[in-house]
Amino acid sequence: MDDTAHGITTGAVARRLGVSPTTVRSWERRYGIGPAVRADGRHRRWSPADVAMLEEMCRLTASGVPPAEAARAAREVRKAAEVRSPAVPEGSAATAGPAADEAVAEPAAPPAEPLRGPARSARAGSGLPLGDVRQECRGLARAAVRLDGPLMEAMLRTALATYGLVATWEEIMTPTLHAVGRKWESSGDRYVEVEHLLSWHISTALRRAAVTGPSVASPGPPTLLACVPSEQHTLPLEALAAGLAEQALPTSMFGAAVPAEALDAAVRRSGPAAVVLWSQARSTADHALARHIAGTTFGVRGARTAPVVLLAGPGWRGRALAPGTARPGGLREAIGLISGLYGESSSGNDGERAGGAGA
Repeated sequence: MDDTAHGITTGAVARRLGVSPTTVRSWERRYGIGPAVRADGRHRRWSPADVAMLEEMCRLTASGVPPAEAARAAREVRKAAEVRSPAVPEGSAATAGPAADEAVAEPAAPPAEPLRGPARSARAGSGLPLGDVRQECRGLARAAVRLDGPLMEAMLRTALATYGLVATWEEIMTPTLHAVGRKWESSGDRYVEVEHLLSWHISTALRRAAVTGPSVASPGPPTLLACVPSEQHTLPLEALAAGLAEQALPTSMFGAAVPAEALDAAVRRSGPAAVVLWSQARSTADHALARHIAGTTFGVRGARTAPVVLLAGPGWRGRALAPGTARPGGLREAIGLISGLYGESSSGNDGERAGGAGA
């Protein structure tokens, strides 16, 4: 006898949706979106209308809708599907409603209170420790945990178009990346694939923004962006490159782990207005290299100049600034400092600066 004659099992529907069976069961317990009937009165069997309901639940929660609201909308989808194609035989036992006193094995669904503003304390229905975040951040986290690349791509495009580069980086991208990183650190080897896929899609979105911004206003000296030797984290520099592109400012992005000799050669050959050195950890912060770059001069005799060196990233904290360097507090401040060098209006604070940093 065909197993699908009376619907499919919870395991089968979970595989189809790309979620765990525990998540499907927790949705039934907490929000009452279980199957309309059970085979033999006990075993869950999901009809086509039930599956359509769960697909809508997945779509809505992945886009950031709170699970309680998503469940209400998803039940309407099942009602519509049942009207089109009745699938519940008379006399079948209906599933019970949500049981508030049942334990949920997986933190797949946050508390059922409605969203009242742009941020909410939750675990995003993804098991990630997000805290108070925008709704779009919770949706991105869900899509990441489900390894739903196309949805992440669409959500990042929409966020950048709606909120702009700085807000999207600070309020959506960064909190999600940090949550995945914390989960990975506390879960052994789990979530590594989530971090890699999420990072790749964020990098893709940032690089697209960097190359589709307005044309550079003038062919002046560029801002050189580079990770210090041994530093592999490039996403913050990619965000800065995209932010500077929004301001139509010239940049040269050199990426991860740039050797000291190569960085010195790039500075002497390009004569940059500023050099941004990213260090994620104190173990990679090369203060001697930063002093060397800040003291590098170029130009014609009698009018030689040196670049402003921005020490970006947490690795630089805890040390006094050398002359000719500045330490911006974040993406917004970095864009403001660099814009000021080109005579643009600053959108942020001046950050922490040493003597000569505004030259």
